[in-house]
Amino acid sequence: MPETPRAQLIHIDVDRRLGHEWDEWDGRPLPNRGDYDSSPALFFGWSALALAAGLGILALALFLLGPRLATLHPVIPSALWMALAVGAVVLWCWWGVLLASFQTGRALLPERLAERGPFLRLMRLTSRVAGRFGRRDWVENASVKVYNALALLRGRKVGKGELLLLIPRCLSKDTLDGVLGIAGKYGVPVFVATRGQLARRVIRERRPRAVVAVACERDMVSGLHDVAGKVPVLGLTMTLPAGPCKDAVLNLGQLEEWVRAYVV
Repeated sequence: MPETPRAQLIHIDVDRRLGHEWDEWDGRPLPNRGDYDSSPALFFGWSALALAAGLGILALALFLLGPRLATLHPVIPSALWMALAVGAVVLWCWWGVLLASFQTGRALLPERLAERGPFLRLMRLTSRVAGRFGRRDWVENASVKVYNALALLRGRKVGKGELLLLIPRCLSKDTLDGVLGIAGKYGVPVFVATRGQLARRVIRERRPRAVVAVACERDMVSGLHDVAGKVPVLGLTMTLPAGPCKDAVLNLGQLEEWVRAYVV
């Protein structure tokens, strides 16, 4: 049988330092050997908490500042309370439709409200709240799963040369060989960002119509925030048995399924 062609591997330097999200790591083994696999329900629970906390902080600030604002004009506090109430209703309705879209497998929201701006900002806010309780990585794993599920509802198809496979440099040798084999099999270009994740410069230069990106949960959430608003992205998280930025492994079957879904 002829061997599967291997993809050309191209290294790109970008402005985000690889692994910067792990600067506080103390070198000890990661929980569960770096496997943060979580149910998507975890994201919805923590995101509801994050929304409630954010709205609560705004309400507290308005309560404390209300008397001073009233000295400027007595209508200002009432107007701000009304705006906060309307904003809260809109946010909770949006969150509910997002949940319904995920549960039903139907795209109930336009892309700009589902996988882009508001959702990406909610991911970042939820990560910060979860991080306060030591649950950041598990919640981010769940949030990426929700993001992918919503993105897959669009059913996009692109040409082989229009899909970009973006990977980090910290994959184990066997995993890297597997990734290159998949890329070669489907004729998809693969890039390694040697100094960061989800290389914005590569996106600008290559102008792909879609990206399949590989990263740990922390870099994935940061990268999606940078890139997903500009080009459709599917994000595959990794397991870190040797700690961050070394010998990472991933689900090659899932990777091939996503590549095949885009180009076949």
